[in-house]
Amino acid sequence: MVGLVASLIATGVLAQSAKDATPRPAEVFSAWTRPTFPAAEYAARRKGALAQLKSGEVWLVPGAEGTSAGETFRQLDNFEYFVGLELPRSLLVMDQSTGLSTLFTPARDPRFENPRRPNDFPGRALSTDPFLRESSGVDRVESDAGLATFLEALIRGGARVRIDLGSGANSSMASPSIFETPPPGALLATHLKARFPGVIIEDANELVARLRMVKSEREIAAMRRAAQATSEAIVRGAAHVRGGVDERSLTGAFIADCMSLGSQRPAFTPIIKSGENSLWPWRILGAHYGRRNRMLRDGEMVIYDVGCEVDHYVSDVGRTFPVSSSFTPRQRGLVELVRRISDAVIRAAKPGLTLPDLQAIADREIPTAAKPYMQAPLYFGHHIGLDAGDPSIAEAPLQPGMIFTIEPWYYNHDEGVAVFIEDEILITAKGCENLTASLPRDAASLEKLRRADRRLVPSRIAEERRP
Repeated sequence: MVGLVASLIATGVLAQSAKDATPRPAEVFSAWTRPTFPAAEYAARRKGALAQLKSGEVWLVPGAEGTSAGETFRQLDNFEYFVGLELPRSLLVMDQSTGLSTLFTPARDPRFENPRRPNDFPGRALSTDPFLRESSGVDRVESDAGLATFLEALIRGGARVRIDLGSGANSSMASPSIFETPPPGALLATHLKARFPGVIIEDANELVARLRMVKSEREIAAMRRAAQATSEAIVRGAAHVRGGVDERSLTGAFIADCMSLGSQRPAFTPIIKSGENSLWPWRILGAHYGRRNRMLRDGEMVIYDVGCEVDHYVSDVGRTFPVSSSFTPRQRGLVELVRRISDAVIRAAKPGLTLPDLQAIADREIPTAAKPYMQAPLYFGHHIGLDAGDPSIAEAPLQPGMIFTIEPWYYNHDEGVAVFIEDEILITAKGCENLTASLPRDAASLEKLRRADRRLVPSRIAEERRP
């Protein structure tokens, strides 16, 4: 049979059959996907971006490459923020001099094309589809065939280019490495410099942070849904905790619960760690293929540092549970210690303060004996939104609409014990709101969750995802 197929391919019989097959009608972009928010939301964001640009500047925002090796497409955060469309190989150009936003995208979606299999790959138009402009509110949609000429005209005309180079506090590495894949913005900047020597490129990371740090009402609603899904998934997960269960089983159960609750995917690889594993940050635990699958043992604690993603917006929540039915006296004391420190920061959070101000409050609450084991630099909390490490400016005064975590860590390698509690805080006009307050935080309530025998029940979160 294999030889016959090879012969037919060689003689062109199969290729001719595919060519003669009646093609299906082309697919339409709007039949597959729609933006999370109305066009007016994205237009307001682009207007805010243009207002930050100096005279003669253009802001370039690249989209994801889009080719899949089996994973589900997820648009790059900044492109999702400004455009909201699941477009591959596309570029948004925001021009301060004209006040216009132009979207360059392929004429046809390369992922929907395969001339040998027209029945399975019927094609899909992109740049000529009026839905792209209508749903995103951009001023113009153009084929990427004209992108090079367009950019050349801008640069030759003296335009200065802004690109988010992926720098700032959320960079993955402190120094560049030949083994590290550069962020998309850095790749785009390298390409432009090679194509247009002398082009002036400045980092847009701070501009992005100023916009994305403050969430709109629709974004806040989306993040409430993500926080609700995560909190419920943690409640379900606590009922599975017991000696003899391995970390990977708990991780799989959490991911399944996220999706059953309406989440498209976890916000990041769930960090569920017990015993000696609980003493190490995720980057160290993740450095080895099989490390994150330790068996839980009675008398230990297990940490959940997890999040669900709902409609591109993430959650990031942490709780510590006893593996046995109850905490030991020492464990209980440490859980309450971390909770008190966290409570002090939450009570203080309000408009006008900065993250360093909150850091100082956390530091004052830490007893002297605990200071060597407490991790409370700016990493006690971080902004979240489209990403679990949304771009932010530490010194920026807090404003209503900002959402960030509060997560003082206790890692005691001397005693072999670690405790972690993480909540999501929304800054309001009068102070703050704990978006994850419905999830118990004190030792007695965490024990009750651990001892509960819950059955998986349907949730309305999935039905209520869309605003």
